Amino acid sequence: MAGDFIKEIAPQLIEWRRSLHALPELGFMEYITTYRIGKELEKMGFSIYIGKEALKEDSRLGVPAEVDLEVHEKKARDWGVEESWLQKMHGGNTGLAAIWNTGKKGDHVGFRFDIDALPINESTDSSHLPSKLEFVSKEENVMHACGHDGHTAIGLGVAKYISTHSNNLKGRFTLLFQPAEEGGRGARAMTDKGWLDDIDYFYSGHIGIHSLPIGTVAATTPGFLASTKFNVHFKGVSSHAGMNPELGKNALLAATTAANNLYGIPRHHDGVTRVNVGKLIAGSGRNIIPEDSYMEMEVRGETPEIAEYMAEKATRMIQAAADMHDVSCTIEPVGVTEVVVCDEALIPKITEWCASSKYIKEVLPAVPVSGSEDVSFMMNRVQKHGGKATYMLFGTQLDYPHHHPKFDFQEEVLLAAADAYIHILNGGSAI
Repeated sequence: MAGDFIKEIAPQLIEWRRSLHALPELGFMEYITTYRIGKELEKMGFSIYIGKEALKEDSRLGVPAEVDLEVHEKKARDWGVEESWLQKMHGGNTGLAAIWNTGKKGDHVGFRFDIDALPINESTDSSHLPSKLEFVSKEENVMHACGHDGHTAIGLGVAKYISTHSNNLKGRFTLLFQPAEEGGRGARAMTDKGWLDDIDYFYSGHIGIHSLPIGTVAATTPGFLASTKFNVHFKGVSSHAGMNPELGKNALLAATTAANNLYGIPRHHDGVTRVNVGKLIAGSGRNIIPEDSYMEMEVRGETPEIAEYMAEKATRMIQAAADMHDVSCTIEPVGVTEVVVCDEALIPKITEWCASSKYIKEVLPAVPVSGSEDVSFMMNRVQKHGGKATYMLFGTQLDYPHHHPKFDFQEEVLLAAADAYIHILNGGSAI
């Protein structure tokens, strides 16, 4: 029974989550994380495809600088990652695909689990559970502040069930442990590799998002927005601010002008829009006209057309700010997501399949969201080829929001989420 399995594996789910939480890695630098996941899956008997075998290298966006990749590859090598694995992941090609074929005719079912962390310095306050129980991040300014450590643990739990109950299942299973979800950079690279092209049913999901009781599951999540992320570099001319101000071209003023004007993009009558400037770096001293500035920003829209409208307006305003201050600028798209539309036909099935779960108290048909998810590429590819897909939520109390230095979740959600997926497997793939 699934409930008995969850009870047996619960300590392992928590141990996986905590060990991953303590050693977080940013997108396309998840060398150690990929290795740790892969070694567990190897022990279970999965066929695994690592790094360049799992994604299309040219489809990645926002790949870190080569110098940063080299530092993290060395760190992974020193940690103990095998050289054969590093060769497959070289240059920021992280993540893996795990395949299980029962040998019995049935549906092809796919799952996506994201594995990357965020550039956030985790709180060491004693009130923060990871700090209190000593599994707080060991990496400065890197933290699992969005629950991806939990998602990975859930994925390993699902894999364990498939491997130990294969005799009672039919069809094929593809589990994608995806790098670089943050910023919308990794899913398209896996999608373009072809993993989703013949999947009949596809499931992914997220811990939290809304603060909901443990045991609450949302079968679908309407409202995800399409988005585009930009890195912007302004280049001016440095000069002495007192003696020769007329010779300077102020890149900082160009960036701040752009940042201010971006929030003035007119809203669209057809739907929701979002804009945010999240990072701006410039300047070296009060009497020096800044020669360089750097900005990270994003726009979002409820439909593809609105998202395109926002991206076009943002690009034009940034260029206009550069022209106004007589500096040059480069605008680099470094991430993108599409609109997500879950298949509502899966709602009654998920509700029925989860009804017998000991860990799931309520299945909500839909819970609206307003963020963005690059799993959209995977879901849209599945649906384009005639399959069905949904993105679920798994309830937990949230004392702090996602992307906060004190973000954490109730670890019981690992059990509920894994059990939901396992009941879905049993409902759709049991003999």
